[in-house]
Amino acid sequence: MRRPDKRLGLASGSRLLQGWATADQRKLRALPKRKLRQAAQPQGDEAVEAICAVIRRIPMGWVATYGQVAAMAGLPRRARLVGRVLQRLDPVTKIPWHRVVNAKGEVSYSLSRNGGDALQRRLLEKEGIRFDDSNRLNLERCRWLD
Repeated sequence: MRRPDKRLGLASGSRLLQGWATADQRKLRALPKRKLRQAAQPQGDEAVEAICAVIRRIPMGWVATYGQVAAMAGLPRRARLVGRVLQRLDPVTKIPWHRVVNAKGEVSYSLSRNGGDALQRRLLEKEGIRFDDSNRLNLERCRWLD
C-alpha cells in the first residue's frame, strides 16, 4: 500500500484514500451478483412433522441414524435437531423413536433421558436387534435403507 507523501499534505492524502475506497466499490459492483437460493427446508412445526413422518416409516427390526433421518426429512446436516425432537417426544407415543441410533450404531446415552436409553436398548432387543460387547449394533446389517 502506497503511503501518502509528506509533501502532499493531509488533504491530498485523504483524497488518495477516498480514491482507493471508491475504486474498491467499483470493483465490487462489477462482480456478478449471486442469486440467493430459496430455503426449501421445513421450519418449525413442519420440520417436526417431517422428522416424525420419516421415523414412522422405519420398519420393525431396523434402525436409522440421526443424520439419515435428517437427510430423509429434507434437513441435511441437522442430526441434532432430530435428537432434540426425539428427546421431547413422550416415551409412550406411537412414533417408534427407539429405532433411531447414532452414527456409531450405539444408543445415545444421556443423563437428561431419565433411563430412556436403557428402555431404548430393551425395545430394540425385543425387536431382534443384537448388540455386541461394546454396546454397538451392526449398522451394516440393521440399517434401514429406504
